[in-house]
Amino acid sequence: MQRTPPEPPDNDAMPVDPDMMPPTDWVAQSREDTIEAEAQSLPVLPIRDVVVFPGTVMPLVFGRERSLRALRRSRSEDALALLVAQRDPEKDDPCPEDLYEVGTIGRCLQALELPDGTLRGVFEGITRVRIVDFLQVNPFMEALVEPVVEVHPEQSPRVEAVKRRTLEELEEATELSRRIPPEALVTAFNIDDLGQLADIIVSCLDLSLDERQALLEEPDCARRIHTTARHLREELRILRLEEEMRMRVEDEMESSQREYYLREHLRAIQDELGQNEGALGEAWEYRDRIEAAQLPESIEEAALEEVERLERMPMASPEVSTVRTYLDWIIDLPWSTATEDQLDIDRATEVLDADHYGLRKPKERILEFLAVRQLVSDVKGPILCFVGPPGVGKTSIGQSIARAMGRKFIRVSLGGVRDEAEIRGHRRTYVGAMPGRIIQALRRIGSSNPVFMIDEVDKIGADFRGDPSSALLEVLDPEQNEAFSDHYLEVPFDLSQVLFIATGNILDTVPPALQDRFEVIEFPGYIEEEKLQIARDFLVPKQRDAHGLTGRDIRFHETGLRTLIRHYTREAGVRNLEREIASICRKVARKVASGDDTRAEITGDAIEDILGPRRFTWGAARERAGIGVATGLSYTASGGDITSIEVSVVDGSGELMLTGQLGDVMKESAQAALSYVRSNAEELHLPRDFFSEHDIHVHVPSGAVPKEGPSAGAAIGVALVSALARRAVRSDVAMTGEISLHGKVMQVGGVREKVLAAHRAGIASVLLPEENRTDMEDREQFPTEVFEDLDITYVSEMNEVLERALLPNDEQD
Repeated sequence: MQRTPPEPPDNDAMPVDPDMMPPTDWVAQSREDTIEAEAQSLPVLPIRDVVVFPGTVMPLVFGRERSLRALRRSRSEDALALLVAQRDPEKDDPCPEDLYEVGTIGRCLQALELPDGTLRGVFEGITRVRIVDFLQVNPFMEALVEPVVEVHPEQSPRVEAVKRRTLEELEEATELSRRIPPEALVTAFNIDDLGQLADIIVSCLDLSLDERQALLEEPDCARRIHTTARHLREELRILRLEEEMRMRVEDEMESSQREYYLREHLRAIQDELGQNEGALGEAWEYRDRIEAAQLPESIEEAALEEVERLERMPMASPEVSTVRTYLDWIIDLPWSTATEDQLDIDRATEVLDADHYGLRKPKERILEFLAVRQLVSDVKGPILCFVGPPGVGKTSIGQSIARAMGRKFIRVSLGGVRDEAEIRGHRRTYVGAMPGRIIQALRRIGSSNPVFMIDEVDKIGADFRGDPSSALLEVLDPEQNEAFSDHYLEVPFDLSQVLFIATGNILDTVPPALQDRFEVIEFPGYIEEEKLQIARDFLVPKQRDAHGLTGRDIRFHETGLRTLIRHYTREAGVRNLEREIASICRKVARKVASGDDTRAEITGDAIEDILGPRRFTWGAARERAGIGVATGLSYTASGGDITSIEVSVVDGSGELMLTGQLGDVMKESAQAALSYVRSNAEELHLPRDFFSEHDIHVHVPSGAVPKEGPSAGAAIGVALVSALARRAVRSDVAMTGEISLHGKVMQVGGVREKVLAAHRAGIASVLLPEENRTDMEDREQFPTEVFEDLDITYVSEMNEVLERALLPNDEQD
């Protein structure tokens, strides 16, 4: 029987708890006093989510106005009404089309009107009827009904076998389920009619409304009992599974409780005997810690095995300390402890911008990761690799990323590491064995999803003890690191939620297999404008606060900062710049401590008084045009600069001399430029025998500085033509580009730094390869005045370069 709590007054004709009603027989005692065979009219009571079968008793509650009128009408006459289910239980005011065609005539045995206006009663199902027509809808529904003629099978051994098997299954289901009342089983055993038996059984099963209604509408008793038996067998199968699960849980609980009771009993005995100070006492302590740590099931089993080993060991055994250490590591690791990610992209943007100026690409990548985490909760952490020169913010931005995401941050430096055990740990058979640095760091930070920075990954070594970079392959592979196995732990640890960030200065020394795991983000060196912004917004306030100074004590002017950047530091990052600012702050702090309250104005002129003579100089544009001297653009780790290419022609035998500590690639560029000039001597108005009678000397100043790369090819070609043709080169033109034997000007790198160096040196016109046009399209990476002050021309042939770089013959000095 369905047992549900009473519904609110606006819900109508729902089953109620029989315990709230006066005692009634579960089933009608007799079905002989049914209605006449001819059609008759009855008030209609729509009911929801329930079907009343003939021969059963059902408590119902009514609250809708039309239902209450119909119920009062039936009680005033013969207490008979038509109980018919709604097709849509959610409809509050059903019309005739919303009701099924077949229902059950019910007799109201008991009724109770409540103060809230609802009426609760007990109805006995009498017989099936079919609605012929609705006589009225208001003030209550009344319908003309006719009995459903049932087809009863003849008595046979087959029919008897079906009945007996169904009763056996009902008896077993009654024992397994509380939903089937024992009274239903007693009634079923006393019924000979298969149709009545099916009605009794189906009223006890948990079937859908459609399934119940289909059985109510079935006139063939044989089909009805077969369908009912099928539903009963399905219910019995579910009940058997529930019972099996219940028994299994009870057995596990009994075993667990029994084990707990025995252990507590044993502990009490040990306390009485004073034996709780040895290994057994420690074992109890470890068991309590393991239970409190809530370890994963497989890890907990491994830990408990070690505890059992500890219990069997004598205290003098050297293995005791080894097991203790292992258990401490297992328990203290953050198996399920993690910080909750802060996925507010706007806040993360504010944090990243507040901590670092520029660095657009790494910031965008982290914000993209947070955006994906908002849409997909289970995302494996990316493996990022920041590559760039020292001092550009690779390590510090990792801390900002952790703060923006709300995660903990930990850094491990692998520079100079040569032992594989530093990554994977030592096996416990060795004396003094420990886990690797990865596991140690996670235990120290206490979180399973930190931002984990592996610093100096390009400086990992290898020797007879193994290759640490090979051990990193599993750590830094998102498809494998969810089950990272440390040699010491010998149980898998999930690293898939860790955000790994590797850093290095170059990728050449990183093995290709390890590079394949990385998502490489390059950190270019800072340009002068970026250094100026960083110094103004970050370095100066930081050092001023670190030295106890205020804005009233010291003020850095833009000219002072530019002088520091240009003439006292030469680097890609800002570390030395910060040191020089700190040096100035120390000198000012000394004055303040001596009682001098005059504010120090740090201008360009004041820098030399404080720090001494300038240490570095940057190339500047030549004041006048010259023969055999071209201005090239170079790119170094500390940024861009202009470079003079000098060519001198002397009597000789056609030898090419190259000086200035040039690398092999730059020497080949000079030879290619000379070959181009010689092959085009006629077009350049040069005598053919000139080269066999003269030697050519190409020199690049700053001979102590090594120089390399193909980008000086165009400048060398211009200088050669200038020296051989005696045509001056414009002093306000600088160029870069690789030269081919046929005079093609090809793509080079470091264009941004080179263009900014030209602007800083006062160059008016820059010649760039046509293939580098795309490098200049992102104007956000340049100060606006660059495009205002510079005339940038894109060339693809050497004759275009010569036309723009050389002065016409009529303008020669």
